[in-house]
Amino acid sequence: MAAIDMIRPRTGKTGFSLVSIFGAVAAWNDARMTRNALSKLSARELDDIGLVRGDIESVASREIIR
Repeated sequence: MAAIDMIRPRTGKTGFSLVSIFGAVAAWNDARMTRNALSKLSARELDDIGLVRGDIESVASREIIR
């Protein structure tokens, strides 16, 4: 099993690097997948995990912040 370390120091004065762009895209995709998965659940299933339909966006946006 191999592991890839994706944490790299920022380079240059602009603070942007290919790794940081890739990380932003990956975080956006994780949030999108979370939003889609939660949206497919019924109200009963959301209630079972302690959420309501209005919570989906805030839960998905937390994925981006991490």
